[in-house]
Amino acid sequence: MTPYEEIRVPVAGGELAALRWPAREPGAPVAVALHGITANALSWGAVARLLDGRITLVAPDLRGRGASAGLPGPYGIAAHADDAAALAEALGGERVALAGHSMGAFVAALAAVRHPERFGPPVLVDGGFGFPAPTHLSADELITAVIGPAMDRLSMTFPDRDAYRSFWRAHPAFGGKAWSPEVDAYIQRDLTGEEPAMRSGCLLEAVRTDGVDLFQEEVLSAVHAVPGPATLLWAQRGLMNEEQGLYDKSRLAAAGQPGTRVRAVRVDDVNHYTVLTGEKGAGQVADALLAAVPAGGDRSRRGAVTR
Repeated sequence: MTPYEEIRVPVAGGELAALRWPAREPGAPVAVALHGITANALSWGAVARLLDGRITLVAPDLRGRGASAGLPGPYGIAAHADDAAALAEALGGERVALAGHSMGAFVAALAAVRHPERFGPPVLVDGGFGFPAPTHLSADELITAVIGPAMDRLSMTFPDRDAYRSFWRAHPAFGGKAWSPEVDAYIQRDLTGEEPAMRSGCLLEAVRTDGVDLFQEEVLSAVHAVPGPATLLWAQRGLMNEEQGLYDKSRLAAAGQPGTRVRAVRVDDVNHYTVLTGEKGAGQVADALLAAVPAGGDRSRRGAVTR
């Protein structure tokens, strides 16, 4: 595991927890990285390792997850975008690079639009382009259709950490070589409580609110207004390692990607998770982040960051 430090920054309602992987050199560029809907900051561990200290990477536990689970609502994509901007402000300096995976990609797109003074064009990882919600589904039916298995996990209990590890190792997306010490650390950060009734630390209310919010017009339209040129790295395979990924050329065309300033790049032989946590996917994400970091900029100013 690449060493990191835990920081906290002031946001509406309290403090946002984040992990910071420092650069080797003072004054190096900074990137903020946002995780998925039931994930946490350590999902960026492999990317941090492959960045190898060339930039400072800061990944928050989004409101309602991980060490930020104690932050109150309101939740929603806009709230996360504003939290990301507060984090960037606290880190000091000029505009920073921005990346997001899955739901975090939608947050990144909206943050880039709402806070252009804080962020440059985002790196979107298997997310950011959405589709209008089916009008015949209720909010509960909609969120169940999208992330039903993930929602089920939030209500489960596990006798100990080994049981939670076994649960994840049986997941189709993490079979074989997809498992690593970084993946193990990432999933263990999610676990809270005491034996024999440990559970995910993600708040169900936050996940439900954010999931429904992904179909709101402000969120869906954000990627069409991001400053460019931005990048989308999309996984060839899906959430359960199925052949059909979230995106393909026809789905991106239907979502209007060809008319945006977002360049779409397929990442072969990865799924929705390993595009971020696997060696190949994380390497391409790291390269895209290095290409996205602002050149120069005054980073001498320091914000209200606490250890």
